Amino acid sequence: MSDDNIWAAPKAASAVFVPGSDLSRLSVAELQTEITNLQAEIVRLQREIDARSGVRAAADALFKPSSS
Repeated sequence: MSDDNIWAAPKAASAVFVPGSDLSRLSVAELQTEITNLQAEIVRLQREIDARSGVRAAADALFKPSSS
């Protein structure tokens, strides 16, 4: 006979959260974790946008045609 406990709660999958996916199987704690993770990802994305905007502005200034 196996030592597996058939009554134990299933272990959470280590899957990546997919926006638009079914939320009904997530606990409140898991939902809060996903919110925290998504907020951190938004900050990371905004920093990347800001960095690229700075590079773009510098490139535009460097290659701007002279008005003479």
